[in-house]
Amino acid sequence: MSRVAYVNGRFVPHGQAVVHVEDRGFQFADGVYEVWAVFDGKLADYQGHMDRLDRSLDELRIGRPMTRAALTSVLRETIRRNRVREGIVYLQVTRGTARRDHAFPSPEVAPSVVVTARSMDPAVAEAKAAKGVAVVTTPENRWGRCDIKTVGLLPNALAKQKAREAGAAEAWFVDELGFVTEGSSTNAWIVDAEGVLRTRDTQANILRGITRHGLLALAREAGLQVAEGPFTVDQAKAAKEAFFSAASAFVMPVVSIDGAKIGDGRPGPIATRLRQLYLENARNTAA
Repeated sequence: MSRVAYVNGRFVPHGQAVVHVEDRGFQFADGVYEVWAVFDGKLADYQGHMDRLDRSLDELRIGRPMTRAALTSVLRETIRRNRVREGIVYLQVTRGTARRDHAFPSPEVAPSVVVTARSMDPAVAEAKAAKGVAVVTTPENRWGRCDIKTVGLLPNALAKQKAREAGAAEAWFVDELGFVTEGSSTNAWIVDAEGVLRTRDTQANILRGITRHGLLALAREAGLQVAEGPFTVDQAKAAKEAFFSAASAFVMPVVSIDGAKIGDGRPGPIATRLRQLYLENARNTAA
């Protein structure tokens, strides 16, 4: 089945989905994005992603391209037209198309909106989670506003490529003090030597992950001891467990960091339990 994309008011064949050469997303990475997991054709963590989208648009002073209700209809229609039952839907909003100039267009132009969706095989993800994955570390070299979900992702792409070339699934950024910030497209977690579930606090320069937020709530409901704060690479390597989280990965156990085995080298019980809890909750609350 051929895929379908939504581009600025029209549903078009995926191969014909284009934006103008002077779209500011293309010229300046002047835009934001969101990714929803899709369960049974429905949007997971719907409210959290919509709220973060609004915040990102506000931080970059990009106007709303349409009402939330209209945007939701576009997302659901893109999912429907692509017959996605299990997968993801991607939304990108840029400042729009205007003559190339660093300053914002004056008068303002209409934002550009692109939506795509694709299916993913749950069995593949489950097999990966059952085995666990490797992570490598890389120096933090991103800008100072990683809390905004912008399309300016070149350092992230380079980090992901470094991971791929090392045979790893993800790269974790490490700041100048030796603390892990987050992954190239994920949030980083460990279960430390005392059994405390740890992830970096959002006062640091990290993305406020929606999956991260949900996992924190689920972990506390499950009676786990949780701490939001920095941890070093050495602490991560000495941890009982490690994993990363994202809308497309959910909870993915990490069994090695820079070649060092984590725990017994297999997915740990807390990561496995949290993955199950998250998937159950996401399916039950998808809208």
